[in-house]
Amino acid sequence: MVEAPGVQRGLEDVVALESRICFIDGLQGRLIYQGYDIRDLAAQSNFEEVAYLLWYGRLPTAAQLAELRERFGLLRALPPSLVDRIESMPPESNPMDVLRTAVSALALFEPEEAKPGASSIGGAQRLTAALPTIIGTFHRRRAGLPPLRARPELSQAAYLVYALVDRDPTELEARAIDVALILHADHELNASTFAARVTASTLSDLYSAVTSAVGTLKGPLHGGANERVMELLNEIGTTELAEAIIQEKLARHERIMGFGHRVYKVEDPRATILREWSRQIGEAKGNMRYFELLRKVEAVVHREKGLYPNVDLYSGSIYSLLGIAHDLFTPIFASSRVAGWTAHVLEEYQDLRLIRPTAKYVGPTDLTYEPIAARG
Repeated sequence: MVEAPGVQRGLEDVVALESRICFIDGLQGRLIYQGYDIRDLAAQSNFEEVAYLLWYGRLPTAAQLAELRERFGLLRALPPSLVDRIESMPPESNPMDVLRTAVSALALFEPEEAKPGASSIGGAQRLTAALPTIIGTFHRRRAGLPPLRARPELSQAAYLVYALVDRDPTELEARAIDVALILHADHELNASTFAARVTASTLSDLYSAVTSAVGTLKGPLHGGANERVMELLNEIGTTELAEAIIQEKLARHERIMGFGHRVYKVEDPRATILREWSRQIGEAKGNMRYFELLRKVEAVVHREKGLYPNVDLYSGSIYSLLGIAHDLFTPIFASSRVAGWTAHVLEEYQDLRLIRPTAKYVGPTDLTYEPIAARG
């Protein structure tokens, strides 16, 4: 397709708005949340603290963090009729379809929290607390697991593991998921966040904006890449076969998922962090197969194409080693990114302007209308 002059396909490099939430330095490989480097947050923080940071623009005090954790524990439970609705959905449903439907339905039970405006912070907390419950409720039914309990004593990361695999994680496992949630919490104007802000810019409610975001994340060009990475590893099987299989795929011009990024020109800093966690979890499980395969694939792709890994290359290996089903990887992404989505929606409400770009028209303008009887 020939690009029309003056058109930036995919809005690449177009500055659409101002934001204080997230900054990406694609040349230096830096990711900043509200002024804090992602490396520092991943090393020292936790997801609850990062969610607070994204919403309020500052790190919480010990009392504020304790209060937020308590609220998350209280807000995890879903209305019984919504639980019934989720459990009535076909077990073969795409979990992202279930999540999208449940997020939209949740607004019906909480009309006050759904209203647009500064008060929507309550809805942001509710959604962040509830998404793991929605996913866990659906998965447990299809997997024949016991009903989900709110478990208010657990962190968001530990609760997510419990919800999806029906066991409490080890300290190392909980920390690995906590880091993954931190790294996925926001990423500036990615497709799903932009969709949420477009919806919010119409002065629609928070739940509608997040529903838009979930629907956008479902698309395989945005979410789901880590699932494709695991499919690739299962196809390759052993490190001895990795070179030949990757070379064949590259010769056929197939895209190797988990590499390259629209913004980063160097290695995605999130990939750097998750690589180490993939190694640690592999060692703890006595299973280094995924890590060794990924390192081999990484070496071949970088040598042949000059591409660096992105956040999706190593995350799936961590989830798989914890026993999490592959089709839940994108819902886990949503359980983290909902903090960023809602932060952006709240920011949009503070400086509201309808997002309405223009298109360069390339069709005809001088056609003559013919009565239907005269059309051949």
